[in-house]
Amino acid sequence: MSLLFTKLSNIQCYRCTRNMFFSRISRYCTNKTGSDSTSRKEEWPRRVVTGLQPTGSLHIGNYFGAVRRCVRLQEQGEDLMIFIADLHALTTHQDPSELQDNVLELTACLLASGIDPSRSILFLQSAVARHSELCWLLTCLATHARLAHLPQYKEKAARMKEVPLGLLLYPVLQAADVLLYGATHVPVGADQLQHLQVASQLVRTFTHRYGPAFPTPKPMLSDDCSERLRSLRDPSKKMSKSDTDPKSRILMTDSDETIELKIRKAVTDFTPQVTYEPDTRPGVSNLVAIHCLAEDKLPEEVVEEADGLSTAQYKRVVAAALQRAVGPVRDRARELRAQPDLLRDVLRHGAARARPRADEAYGRAARLVGLAR
Repeated sequence: MSLLFTKLSNIQCYRCTRNMFFSRISRYCTNKTGSDSTSRKEEWPRRVVTGLQPTGSLHIGNYFGAVRRCVRLQEQGEDLMIFIADLHALTTHQDPSELQDNVLELTACLLASGIDPSRSILFLQSAVARHSELCWLLTCLATHARLAHLPQYKEKAARMKEVPLGLLLYPVLQAADVLLYGATHVPVGADQLQHLQVASQLVRTFTHRYGPAFPTPKPMLSDDCSERLRSLRDPSKKMSKSDTDPKSRILMTDSDETIELKIRKAVTDFTPQVTYEPDTRPGVSNLVAIHCLAEDKLPEEVVEEADGLSTAQYKRVVAAALQRAVGPVRDRARELRAQPDLLRDVLRHGAARARPRADEAYGRAARLVGLAR
């Protein structure tokens, strides 16, 4: 009996010692991994990152939906980073000199709209090599099945005989663009939501495999009518830079006379009253949406103001409102475009500010993956 008791005591002592050991190990692991992971999540500062492609002149949908939105985020005091996505532009053939011109034109438009390089970081994507380096790390985590399933890829690939790999990897580079700067929030349109979901999935995969290196970016959806701007010639389609009909869109470079002409030629219907019914009256509703964006009003407000006007009369009202909204930006951008050295200096200064942030994030990811320090 005493021998049995001694054995039981030894077993209990062993269990106590073992439990104390594993408890100590558990606390150690929690302190070294769990709490670090938690603190890491709490450490991410709020940061907004967005990119704009330099592919042709901006139209008013680009301006209201992206450029003016960036200006307002800056005015709200956000830590804002804006890059001109020249690497993304290469997924389709670009004339090199035309691409350079488009970069400067977009830079001029951003500055003319109110982007302040001392308050926001404005830079050229290709000037920070870490975009491409992080893209490769993320590419090794992405799968062909996931990327090939995205609607935008399937739609564009269906029109091509030979699909460039850059088109398939486009969302991975997008993910690298925002993760490289620890973006917590990304302004996106509804058609880009799935691409941001790819970025979020890559963050989860990276964290599961190697550890926390990036915050999960959250979408910032537009709450105005900019997402609903339609072609002026075919309201069943979105307003687009790639539309073959130049009268389908209003460019930021258009003169007041051209704006008036394009609005006057906009397709509506045979009902003279002005109403906002996007499903049944897309043409007239498109004019209402443009009016709302130009004057920062709600659809019901502009419809009430247009009471008693025919659609022909209302077109003149919309044209005048749009001229007041974009005319000063257009004129200021033209002045800045005449100073290419100034525009290049702004981009160089922005890249110099962006690189330390990129180096920090890439270095953290590279160490976790096991690359040479």
